[in-house]
Formats: sequence, structure tokens, C-alpha cells
Amino acid sequence: MFGWRTGSRTKEGAVTAETLTVDLGTETGPFHGGASGTLYGLYGDGVPSRAVVEGMYIRTVTTKAQDGVQHPGADALEILPSFVASGGKDVYVYTTDFHRGFPYEWPGATGEERLAGHLEIVRRQVRQARTLGALASHLVWVPFNEPEGNMFGTGEWSHDGVSWRTQPGPFFSAWTRAYRLIKEIDPGARVAGPNTSILYPEVRGFLEFARDHDVLPDVVTWHELSSPDEVRTKVAEYRAMERELGIGPLPVNLNEYAHNYHLSVPGQMIQWIAAVEESKVDADMAYWNIAGNLNDSAVEANKANGQWWLFNAYGQMSGTTVRVAAPHPNVQYTLQGVATLDRDKRQARVLFGGAGGAADLVVEGVDAEVFGTRVHLRLQEIPWTGQVGASAQPLRLRDLELPVTAGRVTLALTGLDEMSAYQLIISPGGNGAVPLAPSTGWRGTYEAEDALYTGGGYSRNGPEGSPSAVDRFATSGGYHVGGLRTGSDGVLAFDVEVPQDGTYDIRVFANSCNRADLVRESGPTNVFLRVDGEDPRELLLPLGYKWAVWGHADTRAELTRGPHRITLAAQDPDLGETEGDAVIDRLDLALRDERQVDVYEAEFAALGSGARVDCAYRGASGPGAVVLPRGGTVTFWAHAADDGEATVTVDLLGPGEGLLTVNGEEIGPAVRGPVPLFLAGGVNKVTVTGTSERLVVDRLTVGPSRGLLPTTAYPAQEGTLTGAAKVTAYSRATGGKAVDGVGAGPANALTLTVTAAHAGRHALTIRYSNGEQAPATHYNPDPICRHADICVNGAAPHRALFPTTFHFNDFRHLTVPVTLDEGTNTITLTADELPDFDGDTRNPHGQRSPYAPVIDRITVTPLAARP
Repeated sequence: MFGWRTGSRTKEGAVTAETLTVDLGTETGPFHGGASGTLYGLYGDGVPSRAVVEGMYIRTVTTKAQDGVQHPGADALEILPSFVASGGKDVYVYTTDFHRGFPYEWPGATGEERLAGHLEIVRRQVRQARTLGALASHLVWVPFNEPEGNMFGTGEWSHDGVSWRTQPGPFFSAWTRAYRLIKEIDPGARVAGPNTSILYPEVRGFLEFARDHDVLPDVVTWHELSSPDEVRTKVAEYRAMERELGIGPLPVNLNEYAHNYHLSVPGQMIQWIAAVEESKVDADMAYWNIAGNLNDSAVEANKANGQWWLFNAYGQMSGTTVRVAAPHPNVQYTLQGVATLDRDKRQARVLFGGAGGAADLVVEGVDAEVFGTRVHLRLQEIPWTGQVGASAQPLRLRDLELPVTAGRVTLALTGLDEMSAYQLIISPGGNGAVPLAPSTGWRGTYEAEDALYTGGGYSRNGPEGSPSAVDRFATSGGYHVGGLRTGSDGVLAFDVEVPQDGTYDIRVFANSCNRADLVRESGPTNVFLRVDGEDPRELLLPLGYKWAVWGHADTRAELTRGPHRITLAAQDPDLGETEGDAVIDRLDLALRDERQVDVYEAEFAALGSGARVDCAYRGASGPGAVVLPRGGTVTFWAHAADDGEATVTVDLLGPGEGLLTVNGEEIGPAVRGPVPLFLAGGVNKVTVTGTSERLVVDRLTVGPSRGLLPTTAYPAQEGTLTGAAKVTAYSRATGGKAVDGVGAGPANALTLTVTAAHAGRHALTIRYSNGEQAPATHYNPDPICRHADICVNGAAPHRALFPTTFHFNDFRHLTVPVTLDEGTNTITLTADELPDFDGDTRNPHGQRSPYAPVIDRITVTPLAARP
């Protein structure tokens, strides 16, 4: 990527960079972390995985009432236990989402009948929650959602045909009845409201009424579907209402925020995060698309995109926030940031982004007692990888040390990408650490709309999302290209130039809508890539739930220094023809270092139970190391591209002992030197726990497999099938066949016999597809997560949830840990429709599938080498 300068011009015509100033000497309050909330972001336990949920540091979830029929999955009482186990704080229950439709189709001939029926649903919900014991304390009840345009608006499904904003009496009465009903059943319950679509002026009257009638909400909620600058303004307006009325300050949750144009884009979301954190409130990202992917943060079950890594960095901030002066304060689509200072860790962090080009990052108030006279700076980039495009960990751009002059350090930045976010970690310098090289080499980006297209069917599509069209999806350059589809002879040619001989990663940002006519039958669209007319290979382009929902298809090529032409074609004389219909956004190139391992510094990781950073260790790989007392922990969020073996090394300094766990599985002692471990594709939680009085951890490294863990694949079609389970042709399955029809009762099953070299914990990696989708009532596509009950050697089954793959001919992987005996083992997969919370009733809209996914193959791998 090439840098350039933006900003104002001097008299001499030079371009000056804008300045973002961080004042470490002006603290603005304890770090809150409230922006990491999600609306409908959790489908159920495992979708997304617990590692993905915990690593995003989600504080709050807003979701539907248990057994509601508004959308599939995301039932409040079902997601609650795993969410709390993953570190979550509160689940906000939209009781209104028990109903179908939007506006809500609550039954009844009159307003009173409708309200009475709804209150019975509230009663049942709260009573059911009471059966969960202490877990119920994490619930917050939302009796009404957007009442001004729904139940107490003027539409067909309103209570009485009048808006509560002009005639508030009926809504105030309904609020009072719902509030008192909830408190009567559970006096310790919390109630949130009014949950309006914006902070209307009439909310003041609601608060005044609630104060005077002793029905004041425990949490005040509204939606901020506007812009980051409105977050600061509206929260300030609300706090002024509180002061005028003599109430509070009450907790606030902006339980729907951001738009399609912002979500998934780190450079956009950092602007929202900065505003929410500065306001010290909670906020939940809006649900415009599908449930269970953390509002376009999670890919499949266990993978992360760029937005997830942004929230992972945000959630690891600690200490107090400090003043950040942006070049355009509180102005959307400009450079913004949030920063923290943790004096105990001797560390400051800055997250920033939102503008391209150049900037000067000025850090003031650098306390010599905390940082010394020289600081270590680690600069990382968190790039945009699309809504359904998986991302590796943030890129290391710079690692350097600078002197502190008059309490100030300045870092001049060029080549900023407005779609990326950036993190700067500041630590004491001068301990002799050798700066690490950048984790990425040369990079280049080429827009599809600028590429040469030959053949028929061409279309230049757009503009897509923009500040004036926030309902549309972010797209690189604003435009994308169509034409590569069934029957086409189109060729899209990118002319590129690389600076040196080497291996280059090629990443094609693309999309096929899973419901499009030419995609509905075949599944993922295939195109054919060549470099300079040679080395043909087929690429399967990513499916999405709508058009312009971007993912990426990746490959590699050996390129010599100089110009090259990379083509994407709908026909190839050696490989065949395209089936489907795709659009192309851009092509990225990156020089690859085949020898590089991924490095995770302990002093930048998550610490617990008395672990502390020590910056006095000379020879440590970074600016410090972590000292673990007995029971102290250091947790790394490590990335793996695919499910399988990786070479993992915990670098320790000096004597001491520890325990290593990966994704909650105890591996054994933290040994010195590389060990082969199974890592799940995507996000892995790797924790070292001190088991001696003192253990010093320097870093974690993750390298490629050395082929030390025995791995065996078992085609599903070779298993034993019972009942309606059958082998069916799927062109994208291994060998062209897979097993479907498993489920709708235990009689319809797949059983495989697998072999383990030794007894113990193994990874069961299931290649599957799931294209089931329920009829939707409005703009949200409603894909359904299927499940399988996995029984090993006749033991009690383990239930695994499988997210959508958007088509039954598009296969993905899900890993389930199991315990195997030495020698032969039987693994049986069944499924059946799950009942509602009461155990008797069933979903009337087909939103709980009775079937397991289509099973292609199962691969068995030990989680670790035998001791």
C-alpha cells in the first residue's frame, strides 16, 4: 500500500497531515467497554462459538423472548447460560418479539384484548426465567419495543390507533401494568424502557410519569440509528432530562446502533465505539441481516472478520479512558479514536481510524514514572475483510522505540485506509527488545470497476453504501462488477505490478446471493483464475445472504518482479465453465513470507488472577513479559486459518510451571519448546495458568503443521445409514456425494466407525452443508441453524449447532471435541425437532429444524500429541 498526504495546504503548496492528539494526562473515567453489545447476535450455544463470543468481550445481548416466532433462534433463555459462561453481563429480552411480524401482529379484536394477551406472555416469560435460578439475574426485561410506531402508534396493529407521543395515557397505563407484573413475579428483576426508535422529546414526559408512579425503568433504552455524533449529543440530552427531573443517573443501553454501511467495517465502527465509550453507556449493534453472526462480526461458527478483531482489541483495553482530541471533533466519517491508560500494566492503548491518507498521532502527557524516557510503540492495522470474509489477527505495521520529549511522542502515519482501524500500544522502552519486522510485506489493491472486462454480460453496479445511503453495504470503491455467470464468456483482467520475485497471496473480494436465480440450483459460483494466461485454477466465490455482502476467495501464485495480468473468467479451456452468478468488488495482492510464524506477546494479552506485566526483562521479545503467580492466567486469542494441527510454542523465561488450555480443553503442562496442537479454524482461546509460585511468560507463537498429529478422514457415504438417511449427489461434496436425511427422529441416523491410536480427547471435524431458510416477515433473511446429536460409543449424546452455509451445495467445517477409546469407536449422528421451553409445544413456523445438516465427511485428530 502506498501512502499519501491529505489535509490543508500550506502557502508553499505542501499537504499537511491531520492530527489526532491523545492526552494521557487527562483521564475521563474508568474504561467501560459498553459498545460491544449485539442485537440477535447469538443464535444458540455454539453459534457463534464460545471462543468467538468471549473474545469479542460482549457485555450485553438484546434478543427475542423465549419461543418467540419473530425469527429463528436467539431465544433468550436458551442463549443465557452459554453467554454468561462466556463472560457476558446482561441479556435484554424483547418480549414483543414473541409475536410475528413488524409491526407486531399481537392477536386480539380490541386493544385491551391484545394488551391482556401480551401481558400473559410476559408473565409466562418471567416465570420461566425464575426456574433458572441465579442466571435470571442477568436478564433485563423490555416490555415494549419502538412503541411509538408499533403497539402504541397509529397503524393497523396498534393498541387504539393513536400515538403515545400525542396521547400518552394508554401507553403509560400499559407500561405500568407490565412493570408491576414483572416486579410482582420477580422483585429483583430489572425492567428497561421506553425503547423508542430515537430519543424523542416526549421521553421526558414518560420519565416524569414513571418517577411519579414509582415505575421508573431500571435501565433507560432507546435506539440510536443515526450517527456517532448523535450518540454523544443524545446521551447528553438524556442526562440533562435526568437532572431536571431529579432522577438517576440510570444505566443507559442504546440497544440498536449502526447501519449496514457501517457494520463489518473497522474504520466505520471505531467512530461509533469512540462515541459510545466516551458516553459511558452500553450499546448493541443493530440486527439488519442474519441472527447468530454478531451483527456481521463472526464468520461460520468460529471465524472472525475484521470487525471482530476490532472489538477484540477494544475489549482488551483497561484502566481509564483518556482525552482524545480529533481533528474534527464529533464529526462522522472523519478520523476519530478512543484511548486508555493502565498505570498498573504500564501500558496505553489507542484505537483510531475513519479517514484515509496521512495523520500525525500525537501522544501527550507521557508520564516518566510510568513509561520512562523512552517508549516502545506497536502499531497494528485491522483491515476490512467483508461481512462474510474471515480475517487473521491484526497486521503488525511498525515496531519501534522513540524518545519522549517534554512528555510527548509523535508518530507520523501515511497510507491509512479509511476502511481499516488501527491500534497503537505504548509501553516502556529501553529493555533491549529487538523490534519485530512488519508481519506483512508489500500489498496492493485493485478495484474491479477499474479492471478490463471483455466478453458479454458486463455490468458496473453501484454506488453501494455511502454516507448518504447507509442502508446499503460498504463496498471498496463504492462499485462492483457483474458478468461472470452461467453461459457467459466474460473475462475480468487485473493488470498488476509487483516489486520483487516471490510468493503472493491473491484475494478476490466477491459475492453471490444465495437466493439469486442462477445460484439457487448450483450453490457457490465458480470462476477460473489465470496468471499471465497460465496456471489455471478454479475459485469458488463466497455466498452471502444478499447481494453486495462481501467475502473473499484466496489463492497463491509465484510472481516475478514487474507487471502481470491476473484474469477471472467464466470459461476455461482446461477446467470448464462457470455455474452461478457473481459480482466482484476488488482484488488484493500481498507478498508472503513463508518462514513467518504468528507472534502474540504476553504483555499485550488478557491477564487474570494476579498476573502482572514486568518490563524489566532484558531479552524479552517485546517490551516486557508477564509474571504469573499460582493461579494467575494469561490468555491469547490466536488465529488459525483452518481446522488442524499447528505448531504452538509458549516462550518462558526462567523456571516455573504452568498449565496450557486451548478452547477450554486442558492440554497439559506448558512445556518449553514447540508442541503440535489441534487448533480450530478461526479463533482459539489459548490460556497459560501458573501452577508454581512464579512463572514468567514471554510470548506465544503459532507456526505451520509439522505433520505430527495422526489425522484420518472418514467419508460419510461409507458409514452405516438407517431409516431415511441416504447418500445423495452434491457436486461440491468430497467425491461428489454426501449423506442427508439424518434426523426427524433417532431412527434416521448415520454411524461411522473410527479408529484412535490412543485414548483421550480428539477433534471431530465435520464437513457439512446447511441451506435451510425459514420464510421471513421483513428485511431479515432467516436462515436456520440445524443441530446434530453426536453419540460416541453409546454414551449420552453431545448436541452441536451448525450455522448456515447459505446453500446445501456449499460445505464448511465444524469441530466438536470428543473422547475416544484406543482402537475402534462408533460415532452416531441423529437429530429431532427441539421443543419449546415447556418441553411440549413446537414452533408453528418451521423455525426449529428436525434435521441434521448434510454430512460430507468426518475427520478425526488428537487434540495434542500423546505424552
